[in-house]
Amino acid sequence: MNSVIIILIVAAVGIAFFIGYYFSTKAVIKRKLKKSEFKKIADFKNGEVAKIVGAVEFVGKPLYSPLSNRECAHYYVHIEEEVSSGKSSKWETLIEEEISSKFLIKEEDHFAIINDSKLKSYIVQDVKFSSGFWTDATENLEAYLKSKGEESEGFLGMNRTLRYKEGVLERGEKIAVLGRGEWKEPGQLDLPEKYEKVLEIKSSSEEAIYLSDDPDTTLKNIAKVKREESSRKEVQKETHKESRRGRYQK
Repeated sequence: MNSVIIILIVAAVGIAFFIGYYFSTKAVIKRKLKKSEFKKIADFKNGEVAKIVGAVEFVGKPLYSPLSNRECAHYYVHIEEEVSSGKSSKWETLIEEEISSKFLIKEEDHFAIINDSKLKSYIVQDVKFSSGFWTDATENLEAYLKSKGEESEGFLGMNRTLRYKEGVLERGEKIAVLGRGEWKEPGQLDLPEKYEKVLEIKSSSEEAIYLSDDPDTTLKNIAKVKREESSRKEVQKETHKESRRGRYQK
């Protein structure tokens, strides 16, 4: 009987972990981008909803990430504190911040821009720090904590156990963006005229914009793209044939 109870408890814990991960922000965004239809920026028609993949291009002054001081167009910071309760402990969010500047997504000679605050993103957190009993927070980490009304030290000057994570979108980094596209003149988006037409990415009535730099999300459905290109070439051939037949008939 005891073994059955143990199995049920283990199964329940496993199911709880699976549900927690499956419906986490990270998993939902990655799943959405991986399953969505991919389109080249140049092939977008007004009002279509699809995924684009391109490189980050700065417009104006870049941001500098607060923990690692990296030049970027977007950064995400997550700081957690280990909190003990009796014999167990857990990590609780202390600070979570996400800041974005104006930037373009470049694919070949075409550009897109995110122009909506209704955004769901997962940025890979590739820089990590920690501070605690044996490790003091660096001056940079301490300065950021204080800017948010926090300190690395707690009761009686003892170090709090903190872990810090940061992710950024750097110049030239490949990203995936899913949203509704509309072609705009650069002046309408307060961009230099050199960009000519720019695809404005906005949320649809049903969905937010999804953004990620995770390599799993930037994979393109190459087979689908090739079919579309092949179909377009066939149409062009038929149009050319019809044009030639028309000239001969004359």
